[in-house]
Amino acid sequence: MKKSVLITGANKGIGFEIARQLGALGWQIWLGARNPEKGRNAEAALQTMGFHANFVEMDVSAPKSIEAAFAVVKQHSGKLDALINNAGILLREDRSLLRASPDLVQLVLQTNAIGALQVVQVFSPLLEKGSRVLFMSSGGGSMSGPVGGWAPVYCISKTLVNGIVRQLAHELGSRGIPVHAVGPGWVKTDMGGHGASRSVEQGADTAVWLATDAPDDQTGLFWRDRRVIPW
Repeated sequence: MKKSVLITGANKGIGFEIARQLGALGWQIWLGARNPEKGRNAEAALQTMGFHANFVEMDVSAPKSIEAAFAVVKQHSGKLDALINNAGILLREDRSLLRASPDLVQLVLQTNAIGALQVVQVFSPLLEKGSRVLFMSSGGGSMSGPVGGWAPVYCISKTLVNGIVRQLAHELGSRGIPVHAVGPGWVKTDMGGHGASRSVEQGADTAVWLATDAPDDQTGLFWRDRRVIPW
């Protein structure tokens, strides 16, 4: 049977590139996206490449949408070999923590961190021993690195993601399911902008490696360029 993966926010950027690379390895791809038109366009693009890809509508900020997506995937796939939480937002208004509105803080935390946790909670029944759970994090969420003064609410959301990864790694460890955080670096995407220093291929590489070739006896770590980095 083909290995299968669910990737949230997979209609563009790093998520789409992860899908493309895993599709080239023969995986069955579930493309999670909240915009049906963009999701179906991504599905068609991967199918044109000869890959096995299916779009599933999912807004990670809406619990009912996550549950509906689970029902679709469960109906057609008995398990997931990898679950990759890639969906996230970075808002232009996110410039100052002192001036950030409660609505902005709630939206960013719900989308980037709480929603990602809920995806794992809902899709947990499809995970088996040897499945991999990955969260796309950011160096901005590191507690040991410098504070850059950019998008502070986004950075806090990624710090929360890192905490979720460590706790899930503990809980899922008994089931033999590794959980990791990935810092892709500053990547040329809609979020990163054209001035970014890294390609989407570079941004996706470590996540693909963790999903396919990383040692099973490692879990609860923060990675960049296939190397562990400080929390």
